[in-house]
Amino acid sequence: MEDGLFDDAAVIRRVAREGLMLAGGGRATLLQIAHPGVARGVHDHSDFAGRPLDRLRKTMIYVYGVLFGTRDEARAISQAVAAMHRRVTGPGYRADDPELQVWVNATLYDTAMVLYQRVVGPLPTADADVCYQQYSVLATSIGCPGSAWPADRAAFTSYWEEMVVNLRVGAEARVIGNALMWPRNLPVALRPGVPLNRFVTIGLLPAPIREGYHFRWSRRRERLLDGGLSAASVVYPHLPHVLRDAAKDYYLNDLRRRFARRRTPIAADG
Repeated sequence: MEDGLFDDAAVIRRVAREGLMLAGGGRATLLQIAHPGVARGVHDHSDFAGRPLDRLRKTMIYVYGVLFGTRDEARAISQAVAAMHRRVTGPGYRADDPELQVWVNATLYDTAMVLYQRVVGPLPTADADVCYQQYSVLATSIGCPGSAWPADRAAFTSYWEEMVVNLRVGAEARVIGNALMWPRNLPVALRPGVPLNRFVTIGLLPAPIREGYHFRWSRRRERLLDGGLSAASVVYPHLPHVLRDAAKDYYLNDLRRRFARRRTPIAADG
């Protein structure tokens, strides 16, 4: 099989392969749509209420395709996403705006770091620096200029803190967020997991964003979340890799099935 953009020793693969990243899907999505430009694009061009899992699936296909697929697969899914983003335009927004591309990728990177370091463990400084630079590929693969991604982790921290404090969650984002947190039309087998997913998602949000969505939180809930993550940090790293890699393998195989069936992957939402 053709080599991918990264080899298995790459730090980004070590991080992104972990199935626990799925627990951050809701967090990343809510952070993304906290930006008014992203919220308008999603509101106008997506159907959260009717297909609550669709964005997660398409995002995961893109992420795993770029990071773990062959170069041809990474190129194909990136081209499909970029083409779809060119169609996601409206008053005051366009999905291929580098500002929006950087923010969306920033939410993926920050969420990955929050979960990985709290459950698996902190990365050594050198690995953390490398991983940060490698994460830029999820933005640059769909046309974002490399210069738009903050230059290093210190620059990213400044960017992130400024965005979190200054973003104002609008009415469109709250409508989408409620549809995501209290979903309809879920498969019956997934419904029991909704309350836990909602609890973790809301708890992992930065406080200013959580307050912007009008989600309730408390010190007691914070202690419960901290306790749950501490328990996960004891158990999860000892699980067999076949389980920890299951999400990555599932979505990568999904991409390859779609690639084989249609000769081009299904694009991810903007």
